[in-house]
Formats: sequence, C-alpha cells, structure tokens
Amino acid sequence: MDNFSKYIGLDTHKDSIAVGIAKAGRDKPLYYGEISNTPEAIERLIKKLSQDGEVLSFCYEAGPCGYVIYRQIIRLGHVCDVVAPSLIPTRPGDRVKTDRRDAMQLTGLHRAGELTAVWVPDNTQEAIRDLTRAREDMKAIERQTRQRLCAFLLRHGKVYTTGKSRWTLTYFR
Repeated sequence: MDNFSKYIGLDTHKDSIAVGIAKAGRDKPLYYGEISNTPEAIERLIKKLSQDGEVLSFCYEAGPCGYVIYRQIIRLGHVCDVVAPSLIPTRPGDRVKTDRRDAMQLTGLHRAGELTAVWVPDNTQEAIRDLTRAREDMKAIERQTRQRLCAFLLRHGKVYTTGKSRWTLTYFR
C-alpha cells in the first residue's frame, strides 16, 4: 500500500458529504465537517487539503450517488477507493450510525488498509448497466401487468381455452 500524507474518508449522501481526515501515522482521525455534494465543493476541499500539491488518498462507500465523486477525484490527480458497504469491518454491537462516525470509521480503516475496494466501471460500462437495469425493470412491470390482466379477465369469467400459450396473437383476438 502506498503511503500518503493524508487519508480522507467520505460519507456521501445526496446533498452532503461528511469528511474525516487521518494524517499518516497513528494519530486519531479528525472530523473535518460536512460539505455540500457538488463538484465545486469537492474541488475546494481537495485544494484546501492538498495545498502543497501532495497526493491524497480518498475513500467512500458505494451507493446511490454512483461514481461521479470517484471520477472527479481521479481527474484531479488523487487516489480514490470505492468500498462495498458489506465489506466494511464492524464491531459487534456497534449499532449507532451517524454521518460523523461513519466518516471517521472509513478514514481510520482506510489508513489501516482494512478496506476492500470494488471495481469501478467506466462511463460506457456504466451506461450499459443502466440500460440493462432499465430493461429488467420494464420486463418485470410487463410481467406484473400481464398477471393483473389475466386475474381481471378471470374474475369476469373470461377464460382462455383456445390455445396452449397465452400472450400470442390468437390470445389477443
């Protein structure tokens, strides 16, 4: 694992990002605060933390915010890991979750090398994934609608007995 001067853990949400910072060594991670989840705010944070031009190491949990933050940090010349939430080690009984605690936990584990990064798809692969998910959603809606229509027809005494298969041209007639 590379050694960085600072390790930054981000607890990302739609509107805000909680930021934790750990300097190299064994010092306790510090809570930086919350910033808004905008490209401008992230860029300001990076400029402020990397005043001497040092390369920083960031990490955040994979989630609904996608990989936009990852791509921005990489584009600005820093290192970023996206971590699967299910792979983050937790202590038994530690059930209190706040943005601050999550950011601090991510920071400490990231500095210790305890986090497993996930593979981040490029823009093309992510677009294909989105298209596939949308198609699967539409097929599920279509299946559900067919089941509702069949149940509706059955409730009104319309039973299809002509052919073996439903949803053919004969069935629609």
